[in-house]
Amino acid sequence: MSASLLIVDDEEIIIRSCQRILGDPCYVVDCVADGWSALKKVDETTYDVVILDVMMPGMGGLEVLQHIKERHPDTDVIMMTGLSEIETAVKAMKLGAFDYLSKPFDPEELRLVVERALERRRLLQENRDLLTQVSSKYRFENIIGASPQMQAVYGLIAKCAPTNSTVLITGESGTGKEMIARAIHYNSLRKEQPFVTVDCNTLSESLLESELFGHVKGAFTGAVTNKRGMFDIANNGTLFLDEFGNIPLSTQAKLLRVIQEREFRAVGATTTQKSNVRLITATNKDLKAMVDAGSFREDLYYRINVFPIHSPALRERRDDIPALAFHFVRQFCTELDKPVPEISEAAMSLLLNYDWPGNVRELENTMQRAVILSSEQMIRQAHLASIMQGDTEPALDVPRTSDDLKRVKKIAREKSVEAIERAFVEETLKRNDSNVTRSAEETGMQRANFQALMKKYGIRVRDLHSGPETPKSS
Repeated sequence: MSASLLIVDDEEIIIRSCQRILGDPCYVVDCVADGWSALKKVDETTYDVVILDVMMPGMGGLEVLQHIKERHPDTDVIMMTGLSEIETAVKAMKLGAFDYLSKPFDPEELRLVVERALERRRLLQENRDLLTQVSSKYRFENIIGASPQMQAVYGLIAKCAPTNSTVLITGESGTGKEMIARAIHYNSLRKEQPFVTVDCNTLSESLLESELFGHVKGAFTGAVTNKRGMFDIANNGTLFLDEFGNIPLSTQAKLLRVIQEREFRAVGATTTQKSNVRLITATNKDLKAMVDAGSFREDLYYRINVFPIHSPALRERRDDIPALAFHFVRQFCTELDKPVPEISEAAMSLLLNYDWPGNVRELENTMQRAVILSSEQMIRQAHLASIMQGDTEPALDVPRTSDDLKRVKKIAREKSVEAIERAFVEETLKRNDSNVTRSAEETGMQRANFQALMKKYGIRVRDLHSGPETPKSS
């Protein structure tokens, strides 16, 4: 698509020169000789870039710039100045000009500054498009489910999203608590700001504090540079703390201060930082029972429990299972470029009568496997029974064609890789007393990549019956 440019200058020779330099099929160039005509043109036509002279009779360039940025803030303006007008050009930059050129300018110089302005405009548009896609994906209307329980959740999301209230999302693992958190953020006034997540279950006490608050160089062994914490990164946006019930008591005290004072101190720092974040927490634990048992601070509990939302278990909203199952089938068929199959009555009956201890996440995984296993236009009970009865190897369809054989071989390879990856992570953690940092270092992996494998297979250090992750010495 051609870029639309407007050249504004009262000197005919400058206009002709700019037209010649920008005589590219990718550009549509209009020209006017005064400020009033420029404003009329800009109001009538959407221009990507305006190239504007500072010194013109009548309405000067700075006044024209001010009107353009007020009426059309997305239009980039490049100012043209004489050598004695540099101070004026600096004022123009403060008023929102993209850049300025000193006359006489080199043709290549003009082309480059126009290309930079257009590239910036393209990137801004891509960011807006991406934000629109993400916001659309996380509209609460797009969370699957029409049951009364989910209707109640939608109503709560709609009420709290436009506010800055702290939200506590409760519910079993796999019920979609993060999806609810994202829906709140992307329907809030902060939707153009960061949405940052922290899984509090995978970090030791010392590492969790560093992750949340950051650290300064030399704060502890291995702190070779300053590191920003998530409260800093999420500033003006939303910070989502998942598995919040696993936070140690000492860290709970520091979090309470952040929530109350809106300020925090990086590990090893002597000064405090301000942070304007909206806090959303989620847990599958009974925090009130933890308060009674003394393992969770009562004052912190009441600070985070401002606006509670309960994410219902899938067995509590069985009416939503067909819609969810078909949604996942369509999703995975699109990814695998396969025709979308039907779900047989027997298979659907099995889905509806299963208790789904892993909730929506388990249903998603089950339908993914069913889509892979089915070789005809029907998902049958046989594609589901062995998976949900806990057999280690679900029965594959015997391939009938060369393409079926390739597909089944691919599935077998993927399953072998999954088994090796799971064993790799579990054995490494056991060798290192469940210390995630040391495990990652031993394998030569980045800590974040090692954690991603843990999350992929639902591996938690507490499930390995080893000691807690040993914090680094300070």
